[in-house]
This record gives sequence, C-alpha cells and structure tokens, in this order.
Amino acid sequence: MSRPNSLISHLFGGVCLLALTACALVGAPAPTSTPARQYPLPHLRSPEYGLQVFLWWHVDNKTGARDADLVRDVGFGWLKQELVWKEMLHSRGDQYDWYRPDGIVQLAEERGLKLLARLGAPPQWALEAAPPGLPVDPTDFANYCGAIAERYAGRIAAYEVWNEPNLAQEWNNQPPDPAAYLQLLQPCYRAIKNADPHAIVISAGLAPTDQPDLTIAMPDLQFYEGLYAAGAAPYFDMLGAHAPGYMNPPERSPDDAEADPVLQSRVWVFRHVEDVRALMVAQGDGDKQIAVTEMGWTSDHRPDSPYTWHAVTEEQKAEYLVRAYQYAQAHWSPWIGLMSAIYIVDPDWTEANEQYWWAITRPTRPGDPADLLPAYEALQKMEK
Repeated sequence: MSRPNSLISHLFGGVCLLALTACALVGAPAPTSTPARQYPLPHLRSPEYGLQVFLWWHVDNKTGARDADLVRDVGFGWLKQELVWKEMLHSRGDQYDWYRPDGIVQLAEERGLKLLARLGAPPQWALEAAPPGLPVDPTDFANYCGAIAERYAGRIAAYEVWNEPNLAQEWNNQPPDPAAYLQLLQPCYRAIKNADPHAIVISAGLAPTDQPDLTIAMPDLQFYEGLYAAGAAPYFDMLGAHAPGYMNPPERSPDDAEADPVLQSRVWVFRHVEDVRALMVAQGDGDKQIAVTEMGWTSDHRPDSPYTWHAVTEEQKAEYLVRAYQYAQAHWSPWIGLMSAIYIVDPDWTEANEQYWWAITRPTRPGDPADLLPAYEALQKMEK
C-alpha cells in the first residue's frame, strides 16, 4: 500500500478528511485581548452519545419519524442535524421559513433527545455578499445564529458553528484562515448566548489533515493553534473535533502511525483527538471538554473509489465504533464530552455517494422498516 497524496474523503456537507505530508506551522496573529468568560462552562457526562441524521426533507413523513426513532432506540441521547441556512432564508430581508426546523426540534423533543444543531450551508446571496477572506458576512451569519437561538431557546441543547473551516472548499474556496473563522464564531457565539445563555456553543469540527498546500487546507493542529492565537477561547464552550479511524483500530496511537513507514503521519488514527487535547491543554484551555462531532469508519470497497485503501468491513466498522466509545470512556474521561457518530443514512443516498459507506444503516423506501447494519446493532447492545 502506498501512501496517498491526494484528497481522500468527502463526506456530507463537504466534510473532507485529508492526510498528506507534514508541514511546518506558520505564524498566526496575536490576540488583541482575551475577555473574561461571561457564562458558566458546561460539562457533559464523559462521554455522551450522539448520531447524525438527515431529517430535513423528511420531518413530515414516516421516514423522518423512523430515523429519529433509530437514534432513541440505539440508546443514544443526542441527535445531530444541520439547520440549512440556504433553505431557511432565500434572500436577505426575507422572513425565515421555520417549517422544517420546527419539525426537527419537535422530532427530537418527542423522543427525549438533545439536539446538536450544525450551523452553516449558506445561501447563494450570502456567499456573493461575502467580504474578502470570508465565506459570508459576519453580520448575516450572526443574524441567522441568533434567530435560531431565539426561536428555540431552551429547546436546542448545543450548536456547532460551521463545518471544517480548515478546508478551502468549506471556506468559499478561499485559503483557510483561523482569524477569519473567529470573525464568524465570535458574533455567532454572542448572538446565541444573548438569546439562550444555557445553550452550548461548539467550535467547528476540523478535518484531520497535514496537507502542506495552505491554499487547499490548513493542518488541523495548525488551525487550532491559530484560533487560540487569535483570541478565540472565550467564544466556544467546547472544542469541536472530527475523529475518523481510517483503516486503523481505534486503539492505535498517533505515535505508532507516525512511525509507520507507509502512514508517516499522526492524523490517520482515531486517537489523533489526543493530539488536539494536548494542544488545548498547552493553550491553557484544559477546563473545557472536547466534542467529537463526527467519528466513524468507511466500508467503501468500490474498486474505482479513491477511499478503498482505508475501507473496513461492516463487521470491523461495528467492532471499531464500539471499541472507540469504550476507549474514550476508559481513557478520555473527564475531558471528552459528546461523541457523535456518522450516520443514520440519508434516505436519498445511493452507493454512488461516498458518504453512504460511512453510514450504519442503509436506505429503504419511505415508510419501510430501517435496514440496520452490524454497526447499528453493535452500538445498540453496547453498554453506555
């Protein structure tokens, strides 16, 4: 197996997992000031369990109810769902369309599930109006964050602000910039907290990468370091991280992956989260928890797929996911908070979708029973 040298994974919503050659850290702007924390720091049980779903187009049919049931029935307490900005506000000044968000919140509440809402997916008008270096205007983004938090105060437990801003394709095809991301995070945080002080604000989960071309992606550790240097610490309650396992069992250490003559990198393993934690502690932010907002393994064995090299079997996926949760419970407590796995499958995906192969269920016709993969059944039986 040769070490890949290109983009290796593209998940829902542009979630990319890159792992190329290492690069040196570049400087980040120093913070001008670090204001004191205004709100109590939340702490979850260590860990808590979540699953990402795709209810947006199914809030009013049997498929949406079934998929929300699957999160409850696996024994998890959190449901993760994107609240799609571009479908809620088609032009600046319009009235928000709350039909689908209302349905998502109701589906979660009826099942006693906490909701993690991912914020992003901007409309075209917001992309076109973006100032240089940003995907959207911070004021427009803060208005969207605040409108949601105001409507659902006390009903949405947590918000993840954006997705993988260390990738250019998630940053309006501009070079990733931690200080620029802070320009979105800070006003969004303030808007959420002004409307719902008890809501948990999670920084965007980053793509684990050591990509050397900073016009394409910024290594996740470099991005985190730049975020702290820019003064972001007061503007998130938990640090977001992504934790794919690639072909490796969850217990494999970053040191071992780095010493591997083929892998030669610390980012190829689930336990890369420990590197993120070490950086967090070094920045004096160790009192916060980490939220793993995406974790999983792919079973994409298609011969022409660029992801075949790190595919596992469905049985391995099941075993590795259970062992990942068990490892975190044994070794990462108390600093690990929410751990949200991917995915309850989007009912519209087919085998042609790369993200289909990360899921723990398979699509069925509307109203039909779910097609459960071994990973779902293993997580259901797992002691929590």
